[in-house]
Amino acid sequence: MAPVISSEIRFVEAEGVRLRAVLDGPMDAPGPPVVVLHGFTGSAESMAGVAASLSAARRVVRLELVGHGESGAPKDLQPYTMSACSEQVLSAIAALELGPVHLLGYSMGGRAALATAVAQPRAFASLVLVGATAGIADSAERAERMIADEALADRIEDQGIEAFVEAWMALPLFASQARLGEAALARARAERLQQRPEGLANSLRGMGTGAQPPLHDRLASIESPVLLVVGEADAKFRAIAAELERALPNARVAVLADAGHAAHLEAPEAFATQVSAFFAAVEADEERGR
Repeated sequence: MAPVISSEIRFVEAEGVRLRAVLDGPMDAPGPPVVVLHGFTGSAESMAGVAASLSAARRVVRLELVGHGESGAPKDLQPYTMSACSEQVLSAIAALELGPVHLLGYSMGGRAALATAVAQPRAFASLVLVGATAGIADSAERAERMIADEALADRIEDQGIEAFVEAWMALPLFASQARLGEAALARARAERLQQRPEGLANSLRGMGTGAQPPLHDRLASIESPVLLVVGEADAKFRAIAAELERALPNARVAVLADAGHAAHLEAPEAFATQVSAFFAAVEADEERGR
């Protein structure tokens, strides 16, 4: 019998914040679902390629974080803190009745995934972190980043979303995305232009890399297998991934050729191959351990 395929949009109340989720793939797929968290300025739509590459054989849930996409964007700063975001992710997973899941996050979404796993170390089948960090360990560097993030938040509110998006997409960190072509860049720009200035600004103030409490001292508590995906051209995050691999009890790094920071976008076939094999190995190990 052919698998039952569904694709639907759901809104869930998660710790007082309304979050949007897009559910793809077979409803009766075996194995844990995959919950996907986007990066800063992203949305469920910006992670559609990840869902498309994984949802043929498993359930994939693209969750929009607070202040992004069509999820709630409260004026109060507290719901944007990383601890609050982690609680919202856990609450959404429970509300959607997903059970144990593979948690996959890119950049800011990777930081959120790592923070959520630290909050509930045994709640996840595995983690996949793409271009992610555990925060900034050095207090002086963290304070400098917080000042920079606050200044950027002010500019978003003062100058508007269009000026911000143009400046954001011109950052050197994203230069390698030129390989995606003009059509893909135009789609990414259009998606970012749909964001709300207050949501992005408060996200920076509440869960930016400067505002986030560093997680380095708590990484040893994560027992789940972790795949750290990084683009070969992303030297900074290759070094960070190597540090995380040493700090996490059960982690390995996958370096994708011909890719920069957004490795899942720039090398989608290699990304899907690595992640699918990782999930299969995790689930086989779990089955053997029963």
